[in-house]
Amino acid sequence: MNAMDFSRRKFLVGAGTAAGGLTLGVSFGAQDALAQTGKTPEVNAWVVVNADDSIVVRIGRQEMGQGTITGLAQLVAEELEADWSKVTYEYPTPGQNVARKRIWGDYATSGSRGVRNSEKYMREGGAAARMMLMQAAADGWKVPVAEVTVAKGVITHAKSKRKTTYGKVAAAAAKLTPPTNPALKDPKTWTIAGKPLKRLAQGGKVNGKQVYSIDFQAPGLLNAAVRDCPIWGGSLKSFDAKAAEKMPGVKKVLKIENAVVVVADTWWRAKTALDAVKIDYDGGKFAALDSKAIDDMLNEGLGATEAFIGNKGGDVQAAISGAAKTVEATYSMPYQSHAPMEPMNATARWTADKCEVWTSTQNAEAALATTSQAAGLPLDKCDVYRMDLGGGFGRRATSQDYVRQAVLIAREMPGQQIKLIWSREEDQLHGCYHPITKCKMTGALDKDGNLTGLHMRISGQSILATIRPEALDKGRDPATFQGLNAGGAEGAIGYTIPNILVDHAMRNPPVRPGFWRGVNNNQNAIYLECFMDELAKEAGVDPLEFRRKMMKNHPKHLAVLNAVADKIGWDKPAPKGVYRGLAQHMGYGSYVAACAEVSVNDAGTLKVHRIVAATDCGHAVNPAQIERQIEGSFAYGLGAAMFQEITIKDGRVVEENFDSYPILRMDDMPAVESIIAPTGGFWGGVGEPTIFVAAPAVLNAIYAATGKRVRNMPIKNTDLRKA
Repeated sequence: MNAMDFSRRKFLVGAGTAAGGLTLGVSFGAQDALAQTGKTPEVNAWVVVNADDSIVVRIGRQEMGQGTITGLAQLVAEELEADWSKVTYEYPTPGQNVARKRIWGDYATSGSRGVRNSEKYMREGGAAARMMLMQAAADGWKVPVAEVTVAKGVITHAKSKRKTTYGKVAAAAAKLTPPTNPALKDPKTWTIAGKPLKRLAQGGKVNGKQVYSIDFQAPGLLNAAVRDCPIWGGSLKSFDAKAAEKMPGVKKVLKIENAVVVVADTWWRAKTALDAVKIDYDGGKFAALDSKAIDDMLNEGLGATEAFIGNKGGDVQAAISGAAKTVEATYSMPYQSHAPMEPMNATARWTADKCEVWTSTQNAEAALATTSQAAGLPLDKCDVYRMDLGGGFGRRATSQDYVRQAVLIAREMPGQQIKLIWSREEDQLHGCYHPITKCKMTGALDKDGNLTGLHMRISGQSILATIRPEALDKGRDPATFQGLNAGGAEGAIGYTIPNILVDHAMRNPPVRPGFWRGVNNNQNAIYLECFMDELAKEAGVDPLEFRRKMMKNHPKHLAVLNAVADKIGWDKPAPKGVYRGLAQHMGYGSYVAACAEVSVNDAGTLKVHRIVAATDCGHAVNPAQIERQIEGSFAYGLGAAMFQEITIKDGRVVEENFDSYPILRMDDMPAVESIIAPTGGFWGGVGEPTIFVAAPAVLNAIYAATGKRVRNMPIKNTDLRKA
């Protein structure tokens, strides 16, 4: 093993891990030759100040519509005491990050970690740059730095009435040694962070000038369309490309791994020619796999004697045996596709000594590791140029398979820049789907209607078993229990239940799972919160009061639940024909709750009129962005709950496009009222938490409207006409 192989392998193990990235300590004393690139030297790795006083904030995280870039820039600008009107941002490449010992931190943007796992070192970067700029001014004036003040990028020495700007002292500041552990502002004093400022560079999205990686163009660029074997475990046997090779614009037809590729001068010509290729597949051992077989596998797990334990307290079996009343219910969640508007794509150029990729990814370091591996080149001979995403939702974090394909195609045509675009069908057929699970719940009620015991048996897939098997804990997947744990930032259950057992019978069909916005909290919130309503019904207690009795020791959970109940007027009658349901949950460090108002007409048509949502994320860096995140997560989560499922037949996905996998339409979207209630002292996520409570709140409202429990997603499969 040579040195290049060893270093690349170590990097692949870390940076190639899509879900978690790497844990790192960021050194503010780091300076190297790269720190002095360009005509204007950077002040430090995070801050570049140009001569015209404009400020560029360098950010490792990725923008995909969630506003993370603006939030992080606000945090830096706050500590920097910058003029916000002069702030913009740029993406350092993952190659630059590796070369500088990962000074910009973790490049993975997933798990609602963009702000909460970056805030400290980004804020410290801004604070350190401010101190260096002030010191440079003080040195130039030969005065103590304690006599210098700064506001909006203008440095003042009051005693001598002298002023200067950041742009004029940036070069001198860059020569100073960065301070270590700079003090940070109290969030109560924020003037830039914590404000609902407009997003940076949002104009391009409004006027159509924003360039996503699917839009990327360059002189001489060729386009590629791909068709991979659609059957899990299947393989490409043979193909006949004679007809395709004669079609207009076609440059080459080739095979990469299990896929046939057509390269042409335009993507449509490549795709049209690909349709003319006659392809023969060997289906392999899963060629007969279907949804029923998977369902049977999960049903077996519901009654299995062995299971991994996630949360255990007391003696649940004794509580159930001695209960005055027991309640049982089984719920299920299907496979679901990420279905971003921008399908997977990447542009690559390969030569014997350099490989470059232009793409949209949620983990640029994983994309770089994939590029290096596929290119057969060391990391320092590769780089990835990041572009904004037309939707991610976890798909572009879970796997960089599209990057790998683009590089392998480029290797077949050295020196040629080639853009690979997956068709919508290819995107649907080769996703990393929200895992399929079922949950059987048994609750024990005493004679007074108190919940004395709860057993939740989850049967279904482990994402980590496929994506990150090294993260399993003696075979157990801790992520399966998100939102059902006794405590912890990633999902505390929020109820005090004397006897509890939450366990997981792991059953892993060959269908590839992945991290889908909200991950396991999605189904776990449905299972728990809908069953809480069932228990409340059997206890003869109002659903809100039933929950409140168990939440006295969980004040943050209770606070958001009370907030939505108060806002919607839970104690007052709903409008005629409208019915309410509520839910609460905790995950990714944040506490969330929702209350929904719905109606169901005589034909069984559901209308979600209104959802009130409350979020305690600790600190609200940009309240306007949080509101948009809540609305967006509800659109995504409700579409999944109401319409979306991936089914399997003959070893492959059935739903290949939006005609069979519909997304939420504008007239299906409810009015959303957001309550942002940060209590401080912690940093929670925003992009994923609120999605947890959209579906269970609506499902509980459906029962109030119809008397029917919807226990199997999506809702479209249940007849909602009143019995």
